[in-house]
Amino acid sequence: MAVPTTVDIPEPLHDRLRRRAESAGVSIRSLIVTAIEQTYAEPRNGRPVTGPLILHNGKLGPRFATDENPNDLVLS
Repeated sequence: MAVPTTVDIPEPLHDRLRRRAESAGVSIRSLIVTAIEQTYAEPRNGRPVTGPLILHNGKLGPRFATDENPNDLVLS
C-alpha cells in the first residue's frame, strides 16, 4: 500500500529528475522510489569480517577464507 508523501524538491533537481525519467520512459515517482529502495536496501544476511585476514607476522588470520587463493583475485 502506498503512503502519500509530500517533499519539496529544488526546481533544478526536479528538472533533472523529469528529464531522466522521460529518457528512461518511467515516471518521476518510479525513479525516486527505485533510488530510495537501492539506497536503503535491507541488510544482507551474513557477518562482516571483523578480524584481520593476515596477522602482523604474515600468517593467515582466523577469518581468512582458506578455500580461495587471494592471488587469484589480483588483476594483472
